Amino acid sequence: MLSKTNKQPYVILNSAMTLDGKIATKTGSSEISGKDDLLRVHELRKDVDAIMVGINTVISDDPRLTVHKIPAKKQDNPLRIIVDSKARTPITSRVLNSDANTIIAVTETANSERIKELKEKAEILICGKNSVDLKALMIKLQSKGVKTIMLEGGSTLNYSMLIDGLVSEVRVCIAPMIAGGKEAKTLADGVGVDYMKDSIKLKLKKSYMLGEDIIVEYNVLAK
Repeated sequence: MLSKTNKQPYVILNSAMTLDGKIATKTGSSEISGKDDLLRVHELRKDVDAIMVGINTVISDDPRLTVHKIPAKKQDNPLRIIVDSKARTPITSRVLNSDANTIIAVTETANSERIKELKEKAEILICGKNSVDLKALMIKLQSKGVKTIMLEGGSTLNYSMLIDGLVSEVRVCIAPMIAGGKEAKTLADGVGVDYMKDSIKLKLKKSYMLGEDIIVEYNVLAK
């Protein structure tokens, strides 16, 4: 896979959702994909240079962000990237273990003592004043040799990456279930566009059945 430009990596937004577009219930429950899809996800993790999530995912799920559902060696684990404006990543988080290197993107207003503490476990990149400047982050990651990123973000980070034109491809597992709930998280929340003409346009790349789930893969069209 090649980056869209020489200034940003090729980003694959990967997610699982219900038929009505929910990636989690209002309580945060997100057990959506089947076993076969979990294996697909870990194959993708093994294939990319880095995996990126937001701070809310780290706090709520305490993920490892490693390749562990399929046979793999430690060197198969991707670089882990956390978008964490206020440097809130708990020092005991599994994402800070020795299984792989971790980068935490923070802002100029993040607590300096927290940054100092986190530097013992991860590399800190300062990008932006009040919120992480995702475009600047992508440029810095590209300069570090990161060519491909798997985005496993929550609804807010997904939307921000999409609206900033930083996502190259979208891969979604659609599970045969309906969750409902106006407070349940969707694939992309955020502010949203006012008019459909301003929506992010996609082109179907391929689709296939995987167990009981449907996998759809789209290329993101440039604006």
